[in-house]
This record gives sequence, C-alpha cells and structure tokens, in this order.
Amino acid sequence: MASLIQVHVDQIGPSTSQGTVRNHTVLIDRPDAKGGADRGAMGGELLLVALGGCFMSTLLAAIRAREAAIDDVRLSVAGTLESTPSHFSAIEMTVAAKHADQAELEKLVVISERSCIVANTLKHAVDLTIRVA
Repeated sequence: MASLIQVHVDQIGPSTSQGTVRNHTVLIDRPDAKGGADRGAMGGELLLVALGGCFMSTLLAAIRAREAAIDDVRLSVAGTLESTPSHFSAIEMTVAAKHADQAELEKLVVISERSCIVANTLKHAVDLTIRVA
C-alpha cells in the first residue's frame, strides 16, 4: 500500500528557499560564486545528505535491533556531477565504523541498503555504490 510523504519549500530570499519537514527546517541556496547568498546547501548537496541520512538511520536501527558491537559510524557520500543537463552519473557512499566483526558490519550494510528509501529510489537512476572501508 502506497503512502504519501510531503514536504514544503518556500522562497525566503532572492536565491534562498526554506524546506519544511514536519517541525524541521533547512535552508537551500547557491554559493556566492553561483549567484546565491550561500545561506544553505544546494539541492544536489542535500540529495547526497538525504541519501546519507536515510542510510545512516536505517543502519543504526539495524545495529540496535541486533545489539551489534558497532559504533562511531561515519559515512562519506560523493557524487560525480555531469553536465548538459546537470545530473549525478554516479554516487559512492563509504561506510566506516568501530567494530569487532567486519562480516557483521558488511551484512548490516547490505540489509540497510535494501531498506533505505533514498537508496532504493536512486539506484534506478544512477550508478550507486555502497562500500565498507
């Protein structure tokens, strides 16, 4: 059964907008060099943050559910930007963490990749790679 997730984005300056999700807000803008006021991240940067955030929350839930000895989880997300039209052709996410069992971490990363809404959406449009450091 499908469900609907809705957010709102409103202009609050010449180049700045504010995104609202439930009771949370985020500013979206362009850097000075691109004609913006640099009051927030660009939409493409937020797409990478959204992927990282979605994956991280899913991974942390999987770690908690299994009471795995994994902590200090860190993600690095890098997008290869192409032009005409501008788009990400590839995105690579690297997962690092303190752990006692590499195989357990790798298994939880696979489980999280399969459960992450953003990863599931993007993998049909871009070359998405998730690896453990």
